[in-house]
Amino acid sequence: MAIWDKPESAPAPAPSANPAPRPPAPPAGTAPVSIDSSKAPKERTEMKESIIASGLSIEGKIIGAGHVRVAGKFKGDVQVEGNLHIDSGARVEGQVRASEVIVSGELQGNIESAKRVELQQGGMITGDVKAGSLTVAPGSRMRGAVDFGFDDSARTSTTLLADKGRSNVA
Repeated sequence: MAIWDKPESAPAPAPSANPAPRPPAPPAGTAPVSIDSSKAPKERTEMKESIIASGLSIEGKIIGAGHVRVAGKFKGDVQVEGNLHIDSGARVEGQVRASEVIVSGELQGNIESAKRVELQQGGMITGDVKAGSLTVAPGSRMRGAVDFGFDDSARTSTTLLADKGRSNVA
C-alpha cells in the first residue's frame, strides 16, 4: 500500500454554484466570541418628534406614536399618541387627537380627547376643544365650544367666544 492511497469513502459532494457565505475566521490564537443579548443595544422607548418645516405645505393624514411639530402648513387630520405643537406662523386645518396640544400658530378644527391644551400668546383656535385641562394665554384668540376638567361620563359643554384677546363665557 502506498502512502498516497486513501481508504475508500463516500465521494465528496460537488461544489455548488453559490456556496453559502461563511463568516470570516477569527485570527489565529483568539478565542471565539459569544454575543450576550443582555448587552445588545435596546430599542429606545422615548417618542421621537417629526417636524413639518416652515415653508412646507402638506396635505394628508398623520397617524402614529410620536410627537409632531408643525412649523409650516398641514391640511388633514392628526391622530398621535404623543404631543402636537403648532409653532408661531404655522397653520393646521383638520381634526386633532393628541396627548397634549400646544398652539402658538393657527388651528382650524376640533381638538378631541387631549389631556392638556395650551393656547399660547398669538395663537388662534377656531373649533371645539375637549381636554382634561386648558391654558389660555393673554393675546390668544379662540372661537368654539370648550369642554375641560370633566371625566368622560360627566361632560358638559361651555361656549367660549373670543374677540381679539378678550374672552366672554356664555
